[in-house]
Amino acid sequence: MTFDLAQTIAPAEIAQKPAPAAGRSGTDVLGRIGNLETRLARSVSEIDAAQAVRYRVFAEEMKAKLPADAVRRKRDIDAWDMVCDHLLVLDTSIEGDAEEQIVGTYRLLRQDVAAVSGGFYSQSEFDVDALIARHPDKRFMELGRSCVLPDYRTKRTVELLWQGNWAYSLKHGVDVMFGCASFHGIVPEEHALALSFLHHNVQARDEWSVSARPELFRTMDLMPSEGIDARRALSAMPPLIKGYLRLGAAFGDGAVVDHGFNTTDVLVVLPTGRISGRYLNYYGADAGRFAS
Repeated sequence: MTFDLAQTIAPAEIAQKPAPAAGRSGTDVLGRIGNLETRLARSVSEIDAAQAVRYRVFAEEMKAKLPADAVRRKRDIDAWDMVCDHLLVLDTSIEGDAEEQIVGTYRLLRQDVAAVSGGFYSQSEFDVDALIARHPDKRFMELGRSCVLPDYRTKRTVELLWQGNWAYSLKHGVDVMFGCASFHGIVPEEHALALSFLHHNVQARDEWSVSARPELFRTMDLMPSEGIDARRALSAMPPLIKGYLRLGAAFGDGAVVDHGFNTTDVLVVLPTGRISGRYLNYYGADAGRFAS
């Protein structure tokens, strides 16, 4: 998850990002299940609170090595925060302001925004440019910085995050979602079963093929296909990656070790037209499944 764009935008500038254009009447809620709801961040203060949630997960729980300023502020923050939209899951049963209710977040970056803002985050690890160049007629959207607080890592929280992603992609005419997903730790061989399963069974091919940058490439082909127990491999997957698999995603060739975030990253490629039909039926072709 290393990157170069941050050199062009100082952290102090991020705090000046204007609030996303969204109403405060509740009509911008993208989904709701019980006391949980999902919507985009409405203000700089909500983005700041999302960064605090990310810090708790990435730095305190996952032991990411963040810059000194981020540690001092207890915020996971980078230059992309000022150009992305921030999808939130809030627990409305928590007393207090919305900033205190945020329990999960995703960061969304559309191709048209990336084109005028320094590119996509994952371009520093994977050859995303080649993938996009093969599809000049399609609109891409990068998903990133996904995290949920430990007490909320449940099926319905994941459902709401995906409801938000789906509603957002429909609103903006997105054809392809993609982004980095991570295994914990910097030794790919510790995830040999899961990585090999992805390599042999769901690797993105032909027009959707995409590879890790050559200087960062770590093989995912760590076991022969005949030696892979699919059930064990799936049980070894992080929940986010299992979620992508259920939706019908494919994965790039090669992993990248991110020493700063203490992760082994893979690239997810998910054309919206390939999303599993049963999930389209579940969420609603018009994203209305949980919107009321």
